Amino acid sequence: MRTSAEYLARLKGMRKNVHIGGEVVERDDPRLVPGTKVISMTFDYVDDPRFKDLLTASSHLTGQTINRFCHIHQSPEDLMKKQELTRLLCQRSGGCIQRCMGVDALNALSVVTFLTDMAHGTEYHQRFLDYLRKYQQNDWVANCAQTDVKGDRSKRPHEQADPDLYLRVIERHQDGIVVRGAKAHNTMAPYADEIIVLPTRFMGEKDKDYAVAFAVPADTEGLHLVCRSTTSRPRKKLKAPANELGVADSFSIFDDVFVPWERVFMCGEYDQAGYLAGLFAAYHRHSYTGCKPATTDVMMGATALVAEYNGIGKAPHVRDKLAEMITVAELVYAAGIAAAVKSQKAPSGTQVPDFVFVNAGRYHAGVNIYHEFETLAEIAGGLPATLPYEEDFLDPAVGPLLHKYIMRNPAVSAEDQHRLFRLISDMIVSAAGGVAQVAGVHGGGSPIMEKIALVLQYDMDAKKRLVKELAGIG
Repeated sequence: MRTSAEYLARLKGMRKNVHIGGEVVERDDPRLVPGTKVISMTFDYVDDPRFKDLLTASSHLTGQTINRFCHIHQSPEDLMKKQELTRLLCQRSGGCIQRCMGVDALNALSVVTFLTDMAHGTEYHQRFLDYLRKYQQNDWVANCAQTDVKGDRSKRPHEQADPDLYLRVIERHQDGIVVRGAKAHNTMAPYADEIIVLPTRFMGEKDKDYAVAFAVPADTEGLHLVCRSTTSRPRKKLKAPANELGVADSFSIFDDVFVPWERVFMCGEYDQAGYLAGLFAAYHRHSYTGCKPATTDVMMGATALVAEYNGIGKAPHVRDKLAEMITVAELVYAAGIAAAVKSQKAPSGTQVPDFVFVNAGRYHAGVNIYHEFETLAEIAGGLPATLPYEEDFLDPAVGPLLHKYIMRNPAVSAEDQHRLFRLISDMIVSAAGGVAQVAGVHGGGSPIMEKIALVLQYDMDAKKRLVKELAGIG
């Protein structure tokens, strides 16, 4: 397994293809460092006794100890450990741990490459296993690039006015394929080792050029990562762990990128594209049942602490709000546990979480995200939005006056009250706070997608038969 220092050293040696604000930058650019610090946690905590059993696993291919973010789940216990690990790491990062996309994509591919071979007599699964060995041996970090830009949403891929609005294969050669298109919303792509590309939807026969899955190095020729970096506001003196962490998302443009066959895991098998897209979503939504409770934990803790600092910690309306947040966090987490307990083993041997429970949990999280921000804003009051700059608190003339008038609970120092309100300001009224709100709705799939998945997967006929029996029908 790698260390964070080795991870960062490899990033520094990669080809420059990351675009930020009109510049092509190195991967140690200061705007990317908050994101690489988050990923570094997945390496740094390996030797921490609190995390060792969760962050490591035994490879089903080699028997070697590997990072769990490189592991193919073999049992319900594996799924639950991944969920628990995700919650604990996200608590410490104050948000998304980001590395889950890679492991979720790997697990989906481990299932679907096997099924594709069964249906079509192809050799994708062995290719995937060869790639997986390298992935585990190198302890790689991967972004999953799934969401196409889609163009006209009412039209299928092959019906678009511009055929490149879904990523597609434009050439097939003896040694590989050439792809063109773009993938959006690619979290942590600029500081990943690998980009794993998956289809985004069900495909028909006329869409077969769009039914493609592969992996490429993140600095491969022809790939442009056009990124937005989101971090908290910089601090002068009141440094804090959460303030040093952040995320960058990429609009990933594949401008005639060559992919060798050994890295191609689907190419034209349109009948398998929808299942691969849905299975990645299921794994990612299961990860979400770990990360979303963690972000609620942080919101909940901030709400409880600011209520205490405001002197209303025991007020009935505060307790009522906190109880609502507890129910969201723990019901979402419980859905993830249920998805693991009710999981099934695919023909490839990979453990697949229950689709109904992962979608129910993710939906419950998504529709409650704005309510959580509203709750924190209500209990904190207006100060997070109007808090003076940190420099003013440090100013010899007005600083002492600001510390005098920020006081609420006399048992809490002015500096601690200032620190808390500055954190809450970053959480709910900054650029990072705005991104977190939208990501909370759409990350892992919008609520409407969970509804669609639930209706498609749920056994409604069984419920109708139950009512017929109770009514004496038939």
